[in-house]
Amino acid sequence: MSFPVDLIRKDFPILTRKMSGKPLIYLDNAATTQKPQIMIDTIVDFYSNYYANIHRSVYEFSQIATEQYETARTIIKEFINAETTEEIVFTRGATEGINLIANTYGKKFLKKGDEVLVTEMEHHSNIVPWQELAKEIGIILRYIPMNDNGELVLDNIDDLINEKTKIVSIVHVSNSLGTVLPIKMLFDKAKKVGAICVLDASQSIQHLNIDVQEIGCDFLVFSGHKIYGPTGIGVLYGKSNLLENIPPYQTGGDMIRSVSFERTIYADVPQKFEAGTQHIEGAIALGASIRYIHNIGLEKIFAYEHELLNYATNKMKEIPEVTIIGTAKNKASVISFMLEDIHPHDVGTILDKFGIAVRTGQHCTEPVMKHFNIPATTRASFAFYNTIDEINVFINGIKEVIETFK
Repeated sequence: MSFPVDLIRKDFPILTRKMSGKPLIYLDNAATTQKPQIMIDTIVDFYSNYYANIHRSVYEFSQIATEQYETARTIIKEFINAETTEEIVFTRGATEGINLIANTYGKKFLKKGDEVLVTEMEHHSNIVPWQELAKEIGIILRYIPMNDNGELVLDNIDDLINEKTKIVSIVHVSNSLGTVLPIKMLFDKAKKVGAICVLDASQSIQHLNIDVQEIGCDFLVFSGHKIYGPTGIGVLYGKSNLLENIPPYQTGGDMIRSVSFERTIYADVPQKFEAGTQHIEGAIALGASIRYIHNIGLEKIFAYEHELLNYATNKMKEIPEVTIIGTAKNKASVISFMLEDIHPHDVGTILDKFGIAVRTGQHCTEPVMKHFNIPATTRASFAFYNTIDEINVFINGIKEVIETFK
């Protein structure tokens, strides 16, 4: 049975819009995904029918809101196969999640000379928090290099993961190259030296089945807007024993059990890490989006997106002026590319005139750009609502860009 993309597209109202007078072809899914009607309806339903604060009141609306908020936590727990719902913490996004880990676990358990290992293809969000920790307490930040295919160079991995390694924090899928990293192998090595494993799943949660218990990560982060949910909501998964033994990241309301002027007793996890009024509708809507994805099936989604990736890659290889940046054997549906001497911003601007939305720039991965000695790339990233016909328009758009600059 073929993938029902025509039916799925009907679930996304924005896909009927036009851009620059042309039918919208949205190929910026690695930056953020469009939203299904069920997610939009969920937010409208919350504001229209049971808007209230949570965890605080006994009246009916508040009880319903609290139940829906906690149901979303359960949906996410089951989606990533966490052991308990208490291991699911709502954050503002993956960036806040990594900052939380660095500023709580990092400051409590790491000391001068300890090593944190990342990769050369990390998003800035998984570099800068560790650099700040290095400034503050003197940890050493090391990275696994990559080759010109965009694959990790693992020749010296047993030297990089050593008795000084305390945290291995790595991206699952590169947002700028599409590379799928061998996380299970790296985490297995990390466990042998007693290191904590952190997974940035921002670019994989919407493509790949993730079982946190099977892959052996201690922490995992992702952003809701990458998996067809709202902005401003994200998830931090942490093993219960770790969350219980680190201090809160922020303090204030709803994360305390008792306050006096002499002392404060914090609430149990996960509430200990959810200070203030939460993004209630964001969490509930994220639960709806994840349930929507689950009902379609990530295996089917990935297989279809891989068809799109292979088709687009082969078509682009037929154009002599195109250089694809990142040609790993194991990739998700992302293609970064250069067009000879044409700057990526010019490429994106001209493609916009054809209704094609792509990303141009460094994609918050400046070390990747430095590795390839390029200023930026144009990036096309595909989702399960994209089509072969859209890719054909995209390929013709690339040819038009080339003709424009001849």
